[in-house]
Amino acid sequence: MKTFITSICFAAFGIALAPVAQAGEVWRASGFQQPESALFDAANNRIIVSNIVGNPGEADGNGYLSVLSADGKVVAQHWTDGMDAPKGSAISGGKLYVADITKVRVVDLASGKLVSAIDVPGAVFLNDVTSDSSGKIYVTDMLADAIYRIDGDKPELFVKDAKLAAPNGIFVEGGRLIVASWGKGIKADFSTAEPGSLLSVDLASKTVSPLPGAQNFADLDGVVAIGDSIYATAYMTGTLYRYKVGGAPEAVVQFKPGSADIGTDGTRIFVPLMNEGEIAAVSFDGTSQ
Repeated sequence: MKTFITSICFAAFGIALAPVAQAGEVWRASGFQQPESALFDAANNRIIVSNIVGNPGEADGNGYLSVLSADGKVVAQHWTDGMDAPKGSAISGGKLYVADITKVRVVDLASGKLVSAIDVPGAVFLNDVTSDSSGKIYVTDMLADAIYRIDGDKPELFVKDAKLAAPNGIFVEGGRLIVASWGKGIKADFSTAEPGSLLSVDLASKTVSPLPGAQNFADLDGVVAIGDSIYATAYMTGTLYRYKVGGAPEAVVQFKPGSADIGTDGTRIFVPLMNEGEIAAVSFDGTSQ
């Protein structure tokens, strides 16, 4: 995994992009260390940022969480220390759940105190996290084609399916999970033999289905749903895509390579720019529709 950062930060491959639509960058915050995710905490009107600080697969104790105000001001650079390589996160029951290689870290949302770590047996590379209406937590395992579910502090394998194709981003929408897959046949430079897709996983049946028209178009990272649109980042190219049922994914914002696990307040999208150590907030026509 030592080559992971260098490879993933600088490798890119050709993807046919739709014309980039007009978008407005509302603000940009700097000073982070490989920010991988930016989760909006609605109850406290703030953004929680995960900082990897090193190799994303190494348990080195360097990782931490930061807090940003909703207008992009740093509230706490080191809000929660003592992590390894924190990535995606989700909120449930006054707690923050953070993917950290083979564990899910649990943080008290009020104090930022790290209260526990849930070991996920069989996990290889946990990546993104989401929560459903009942408070259950779902976390992707990118290198095992798997999604785990955590109920309370008890993890279980929810679904393991080759069709998940290196699942990275995950987001609950009603009775389904929306999954952004990295793709099949991951190479040494983290390009793929077959690029990723947007997928749906039914929470009741666990059936994995591709979203029509959004198959095999990019190596995808973060994903959120706003209204009738799904937004996803392609890390290798830095592209933010928008997808609507019945259409094809459209490139709406172009960043440098390194756009990772996005968050949203329902109007703006918060984009971690890992290679630049920044978080960008963007808004454009359609985000709040």
